Amino acid sequence: MRFSALCRLSRGAAAPLAGRKGTAPRRGMASAWGRWEKQQAGGALGSAAGEIIQSSKKVLASLQKGHPTFKPTLAIVQASDEDLVQEINQNFAKEIGLHVIHISLPQGSSEDEIVGEILRLNEDPTVHGIALHLSENACSSKILNAVKPEKDVDGVSDVNLGRLVRGDTYNCSVSPTASAVVELLEKLVKTVDGKKVLLVETCGPLEASLQCLLQRKGAMTMSCQWKTQQLQSKLHQADVVVVGSTKRKEIPVSWIRPGTTIVNCYPDFLSGEHGYGQDVKYSTQSAIDAVGPLTIAMRMENMVKTSERWIQSQQYREWNLHCLKLQPLSPVPSDIEISRGQSPKAVDVLAKEIGLLADEIEIYGQTKAKVRLSLLERLKDQTNGKYVLVAGITPTPLGEGKSTVTIGLVQALTAHLNVNSFACLRQPSQGPTFGVKGGAAGGGYAQVIPMEEFNLHLTGDIHAITAANNLLAAAVDARILHESTQSDKALYNRLVPIVNGVREFSSIQLARLKRLGINKTDPGTLTADEINTFVRLDIDPSTITWQRVLDTNDRFLRKITIGQANTEKGFFRQAQFDIAVASEIMAILALTTSLADMKERLGKMVVANDKNGQPVTAEDLGVTGALAVLMKDAIKPTLMQTLEGTPVFVHAGPFANIAHGNSSVLADKIALKLVGEEGFVVTEAGFGADIGMEKFFNIKCRASGLVPSVVVLVATVRALKMHGGGPNVTAGAPLKKEYTEENLQLVADGCCNLQKQIQIAQLFGVPVVVALNVFKTDSHAEVDLVCEIAKQSGAFDAVPCNHWSAGGRGAVELAQAVRKAASQENRFKYLYNLELPIIEKIRIIAQKVYGAKDIELSPAAQSQISRYSKQGFGNLPICMAKTHLSLSHQPERKGVPTGFILPISDVRASIGAGFIYPLVGTKLLSLSPAI
Repeated sequence: MRFSALCRLSRGAAAPLAGRKGTAPRRGMASAWGRWEKQQAGGALGSAAGEIIQSSKKVLASLQKGHPTFKPTLAIVQASDEDLVQEINQNFAKEIGLHVIHISLPQGSSEDEIVGEILRLNEDPTVHGIALHLSENACSSKILNAVKPEKDVDGVSDVNLGRLVRGDTYNCSVSPTASAVVELLEKLVKTVDGKKVLLVETCGPLEASLQCLLQRKGAMTMSCQWKTQQLQSKLHQADVVVVGSTKRKEIPVSWIRPGTTIVNCYPDFLSGEHGYGQDVKYSTQSAIDAVGPLTIAMRMENMVKTSERWIQSQQYREWNLHCLKLQPLSPVPSDIEISRGQSPKAVDVLAKEIGLLADEIEIYGQTKAKVRLSLLERLKDQTNGKYVLVAGITPTPLGEGKSTVTIGLVQALTAHLNVNSFACLRQPSQGPTFGVKGGAAGGGYAQVIPMEEFNLHLTGDIHAITAANNLLAAAVDARILHESTQSDKALYNRLVPIVNGVREFSSIQLARLKRLGINKTDPGTLTADEINTFVRLDIDPSTITWQRVLDTNDRFLRKITIGQANTEKGFFRQAQFDIAVASEIMAILALTTSLADMKERLGKMVVANDKNGQPVTAEDLGVTGALAVLMKDAIKPTLMQTLEGTPVFVHAGPFANIAHGNSSVLADKIALKLVGEEGFVVTEAGFGADIGMEKFFNIKCRASGLVPSVVVLVATVRALKMHGGGPNVTAGAPLKKEYTEENLQLVADGCCNLQKQIQIAQLFGVPVVVALNVFKTDSHAEVDLVCEIAKQSGAFDAVPCNHWSAGGRGAVELAQAVRKAASQENRFKYLYNLELPIIEKIRIIAQKVYGAKDIELSPAAQSQISRYSKQGFGNLPICMAKTHLSLSHQPERKGVPTGFILPISDVRASIGAGFIYPLVGTKLLSLSPAI
């Protein structure tokens, strides 16, 4: 019986079981196992392993009582022939209730092959512990440190050794061999305090672990190798000898001082027929019998402790956020100067501060990281925080600072009131970024940083949308071309080819057959008519609604002709490019709740009608899987930070006219879990409250199931003066004197728009806090007047905000008001019932939100509503595509227009996203990339 067969979990630089080359340990191990089983009845040493197993069994049962679906799994990677050790592992694990998976690699596996298998297991969320059974030569530092410290049940990694040395035994796994040796010694010699312990050939982690454990118990340790010249002298001095490896030569009994305790796993350690005789306290064979099973029992105990730590790591973690200091300057520098003047935290540091696990983030550079959706499963039992929506009054073309207020509010909550908060923002399109509007990172001392990273590319989500959108567009035209030039048989052979002599339908094709009422699974059994129905979509080119997209301003792509090459065989048609963020795929990204949900929504997207007037979907084209693969990373929210180091999610950026204009449901859901029950998630709705807020409530909240706590309504004195009759405001032009000088009458007259927007929010039963975004040209009297009128009009509170010039400190009063409002009773309700007819839902929005007298449908709009109702889309919510510059359809009508008839020129549908969008006004909205 040899040590290497049973006990060397820490051989060389590590702690896996290792077999000595040329030995055959099976018989010795079997006999040791048999003797150990017999000893369970009464022997103290034999029962030690049994006690550990029973104790571990009780701990695991207690864990699983609180987490009934938890199944701890230990993966054992073997590249040796120690089969009996696997049997012992399996037996102990089965008794405790652990699941063991055995990965057997060839004995000659290379270092890279073993490391590759370890790395795979590291990333497997169903594996909670990893142990290695390798040959002596395979135990390299590279291999053993490849094991994640939190999965290292044998204590082989440098990280676990370091924690042991520092005394952090709670957060580390200790070498089972070292623990077994110490356990045995305490039973044999009662105490090792003051004893001299000689460690012979105990290299690497085993030696370090033994020295650390023994010295903490008061022992004096010495180490030596078999070839040490002073071996005889050291053996004679020792009270205890621990042998960790095979010897180079036989050692005479005379070298051992009488009374010495030996923990030895090699029967041939001492020469002579009489063994130790009566002067040796503990027989070699008994030590062998105890160390082996005890080592494996302690490995299993480590596995249970690892499982405990894993469960604790999955629980909600309190934030330990270190905010960044701001030193605002006056006058306020440019946005880019402020952004570059602040040094952001490394994103992995930020992630750890807010309770994200290391395997829940995918880092993009130093300041951005994707967050994996697995977090939602981990924190599914965590209570959501408070949900705050930032909306605005009807804006000027300059915008009124909703993004800035959003950032200022979370900076105030977290950096100044010590309340967990998260901002959730849309990703800006490069079209507006390079146009007049500019970026969307906020401004002044309330920004997301780095500003350039936020505004340009980010993590490539919009590029993924562009690729997916254009793939679908190409599939539409390619299908029309192939159907117009090929026979049914040729199309069938292309769609269902013979591969290795077998023709099979794919799952997506089987689904299409089912939709067509063809209940067959064998491609060889379809009739000629069934093949014709299956292979031909018969797309009507005049009904194609799916356009190609580009995220760059290029007015010359508004109308194009495609198919001019000779290879297209005369098939050409007029088409156009839209801006990338106008793609329905962007709206889907913003509303999806999971990868599976996104794939289902992508399949439902309608790209055209066939010649019988029936919708043709992406699923019909068979490209759903390809689209989902292109979007697999885009579905994960991107983590960034504000100027004061508070967390921000940037995810999705749908337009607020033909889409709903809100950031993603997934970002909100993850943030609501991370902030905790008393925390706040602040998100923003595009345009004024009549558009962005209404869609947030009626579309986004329906998709997410989330209930908002507070609406923050952003207003500016500048915009109120415009609504009170002030001159037109033009982007890029200097403001007229009416906007830079005090004019209380203009402000008072313009507050009608603010009052109307407060009333719109109250339709949904949510308390409103008005945030007056203060500019340096605003007088104190004007600010006081707005706040007073807002409170008289039903706002819970109204406060001036100076976050642009002062950062979070300038929005503390707003943050305090929002916290108080969030504690009020919430009577949230939707504006309309989805089962109402499409026309009636449009009328409710027009009358109750916009203040219209009635609606007027064009013949085209009436026809489309009838078609969508017949196609089964009548129960979808409504997403009005209307100008944001007025409550009416006429941008020049400011204040609160009344008595107007709202014209609906056309009605379109985003079936995958899940809404109908009527086009309001006689001029259709341009979605083309234009300057």
